[in-house]
Amino acid sequence: MLTLTEVEALARRAHATQTDKAGHPYTEHLQAVADGVTARGGTEEQIAAAWLHDALEDAALSEQWLTTAPLTDHTKALIRALTKQKGEDPATYAHRILATPGARLIKEADLAHNANPARLAILDEPTRTRLTGKYATMRALLGLDDAPAQEKN
Repeated sequence: MLTLTEVEALARRAHATQTDKAGHPYTEHLQAVADGVTARGGTEEQIAAAWLHDALEDAALSEQWLTTAPLTDHTKALIRALTKQKGEDPATYAHRILATPGARLIKEADLAHNANPARLAILDEPTRTRLTGKYATMRALLGLDDAPAQEKN
């Protein structure tokens, strides 16, 4: 099995050329989500999945890779649960997350970083408004509190 250090290095390599909507290295988001999972008392499997939560969705790694990856079955299930399928409606996505033990905590950390006001402030108004609504909808579907949690830093 890959260690957390190896998973982090793999995620950093896989997403090395990607940037977020504000032009920042995408790996900053992965670090923030992994840190958020750690701060919320997540397990090593959840932290590993946090590092890889967008790898399939962003085509940084393939489903074929995940199938044979040296990760626990639970870590793989978490990654699959957090991978939004093209054209998938938010309710179906939220249902899969809620049906997978441990996935909600990772998505909570993901949404907390995505909805961080400092991070959103960098974006143009239409994008900021669209994403704020999207994140609020997902938080509601997951049964999270109304106000997005803010990451420290």
